[in-house]
Amino acid sequence: MAGNFENLARISHFIEQAATQAGLDDRGVYAIQMAVDEACTNIIEHAYGGEDKGELRLSCTIKKDGLQVVIYDQGTSFDPAQVPELNTEAPLHERPSGGMGLFFIRKLVDQAEFKFGTPQGNQLILFKRRE
Repeated sequence: MAGNFENLARISHFIEQAATQAGLDDRGVYAIQMAVDEACTNIIEHAYGGEDKGELRLSCTIKKDGLQVVIYDQGTSFDPAQVPELNTEAPLHERPSGGMGLFFIRKLVDQAEFKFGTPQGNQLILFKRRE
């Protein structure tokens, strides 16, 4: 689907259905929805540099212990290791801008793996374990 903010509600509904089918509790459903929303927002803003400049494709796989979501895009890749770890102890005015989305994604899911330059494009593989 088109990489625009209008589609985030549809994506969220899709993730909610898959997470419920995977047996995630309400907190787990919310966490994976928020992580996917943040990831898709980052792709639209940073990888594509704005709305309607590329496509987002998602797939969900129910695993024996949770839900795996893969987000595919054709945008500009980045090195997640180069994003500084967010220091949540520092006063707000001393924190660098950026990096919060990646911090939240990693806190919300049990696993987040980035793959760049695959035949399908960039991939973000998220996994949320069933409680």
